Amino acid sequence: MTTDTLPTMTTPTVTAFDWVPDFAKGLVRDLRVRWAMEEVGQPYDVELFGAANPRPEGYVARQPFEQVPAFDDGEVQLFETGAILLYLAEQHPQLLPADKRDAWTAKCWTFAALNSVEPSISRLMSYDLFSVGKDWVKQAREPAVAMVRQKLKRVADALSERDLAGNEWLAGSFSIADILMVTVLENLRTTDLVAEQPVLVDYAARAKARPAYKRALAAQLDDFTGTPPAR
Repeated sequence: MTTDTLPTMTTPTVTAFDWVPDFAKGLVRDLRVRWAMEEVGQPYDVELFGAANPRPEGYVARQPFEQVPAFDDGEVQLFETGAILLYLAEQHPQLLPADKRDAWTAKCWTFAALNSVEPSISRLMSYDLFSVGKDWVKQAREPAVAMVRQKLKRVADALSERDLAGNEWLAGSFSIADILMVTVLENLRTTDLVAEQPVLVDYAARAKARPAYKRALAAQLDDFTGTPPAR
């Protein structure tokens, strides 16, 4: 990790899990925060605990839903990845486009990734991961797939328009919007839905080829040193 960072900023701490099931590796949301900090060379510390274990005392004050990540840089304590990435972009302007209009476009796509795209994907994946074999799943899954396809098409259409203008990313330059959108799309990696939109395949491949993503992913995977919970 490089050390190109603001000299007045305390080294942030991010919470993460020390073990998750195989299907979740590379998908836990602390990856988004790690990726953003790797992009700007911001060193960070990681506080690990077991996903299936009780949270440390006082953790609910830092993360009201007892999830990860929680973020603390000595100045603020934050939860929710969208808020954390917006804060990091305030500290490190290179995480948003320099042009004001493009910066606001990136912020729109930041919220879109979390509010318009991710909920539909999460619903579908909950069927595929936790309700397999149940009688009602097939009937419920069909409209869920249709909704995901509609969301993916809208993202693909937006990227296609930007590509015609010579832009590879959602808002001109690479930004927190792309970090969030790509990590949201990655939740569909066990399906063929993203593959139905070649522009999304290329977009995700460009993003995941970035050295910062590779470092963040490797760091998350390296931290999975815990043991599975007893059944």
